[in-house]
Amino acid sequence: MEGIEMNDQCEIEKREARPVLVMQTHVSVQQLPQFLGRAFAAVIGHLGMLGEAPAGAPFVAYHNMDMQNLEIDAGFPVAHEVAGAGEIKPGFIPGGDAATCLHVGPYDQVGAAYEALTRFIAANGRKAKGVAYEFYLNDPTTVEPSKLETKVLFPLE
Repeated sequence: MEGIEMNDQCEIEKREARPVLVMQTHVSVQQLPQFLGRAFAAVIGHLGMLGEAPAGAPFVAYHNMDMQNLEIDAGFPVAHEVAGAGEIKPGFIPGGDAATCLHVGPYDQVGAAYEALTRFIAANGRKAKGVAYEFYLNDPTTVEPSKLETKVLFPLE
């Protein structure tokens, strides 16, 4: 497909609803890395206290794209519904059709995946709805930036 870089692979998939544990906040894009580190560690710690483990990659749900006031949920999918505590809240990633695009490269270049996914959705005659999700498939502390894998997901109408 014209305009999609070789490292941005898009597809439509059918997904089951997934229970999650998250921390919610409003944050600027500049403060996002610090918040994500704290949120992911807090959710992992809470799961450990419950004798549970994550059931998938860490993710962020973006409820808006206001770079100075992002409304986000950050956390992990879990195998079944579990109780939250304090700032940690249970929730769900909805099921149904979703368009996804795998971006390989630095996080600051993931915008290319959003552009590719938007074109892909339009080319398939579909419309995105609601929240945009990013799943971080490998660890930026052990993988060089050019090999980071981010799966961008838009639920579809």
